[in-house]
Amino acid sequence: MSAWGAPATKPALIPYLVTNAVACGKSRILMLYLDAANQVKSAPDRTVKVDFFDLGRDPGKVVASDEGAFVWTIEGERGMYVLDVDLPEAGTWGAEFTTEAPGSAPETARLTFSVRPEVPTVQIGQSAPASKTPTAADVGGDLAQLSTDQSPDPAFYQTSVADALAAHKPFMLVFATPKFCASAQCGPTLDQFKPIAAAHPEVTFINVEPYKLQLVDGSLQPVLDANNQLQATDITDQWGLLSEPWIFAVDRAGIVRGSYEVTIAPAELEAILPVITAGG
Repeated sequence: MSAWGAPATKPALIPYLVTNAVACGKSRILMLYLDAANQVKSAPDRTVKVDFFDLGRDPGKVVASDEGAFVWTIEGERGMYVLDVDLPEAGTWGAEFTTEAPGSAPETARLTFSVRPEVPTVQIGQSAPASKTPTAADVGGDLAQLSTDQSPDPAFYQTSVADALAAHKPFMLVFATPKFCASAQCGPTLDQFKPIAAAHPEVTFINVEPYKLQLVDGSLQPVLDANNQLQATDITDQWGLLSEPWIFAVDRAGIVRGSYEVTIAPAELEAILPVITAGG
């Protein structure tokens, strides 16, 4: 596969970038494997190594490499890989994926993608917006007015982002809408955080619905635009989200220390919690 583009023989597994937009600099990139029937074939025992090439500079020179860390997005059902790489400039890039699993030969595939100069999402190292996210107190404790989660954790709706920042509390902010999630991933991601929150009372957990909703006959329904599309809330726009679910980790000083599209891997969680709770 000396040239970029489609190989002479189509690989059995096709790499797919889950990440909506990649910006130059240090990037967390999500990918998975699909078969010919578009079934997810990522697995804990399937490895992946990815080499990245700046095609505008030198399509034959590897600029960055990483081995993907597998993470379940729905435990035992489907998963993807997390890559952490530094892509120093914007432009057209290439990625070469090499995968191997027990009982099968190694397989290589390539794809091209764009790296942007920047993305609108609040970045690591920036101050968290002092968003007045809705709390249970705003609706008389009726969580059905705040969340589309069928089994909401009351702790996720006790504190607003603005109040957590004012009190210098470390917090994890989860933008997720179990009922209207385009990826069907919001519910599993939100459920993932419930036992984590119970095990870490030193951290405030906050769930926010990313779309404009209204209460209709006792149930939250979306406020659609003229094209019958979901509309982002002002809070979603403050954080510059490009997709959902999305998780931010914020320390006591109000600085964003972690940003995670779709889900957070156990190793990532283990690494970030001491960072945001330091100094307490």
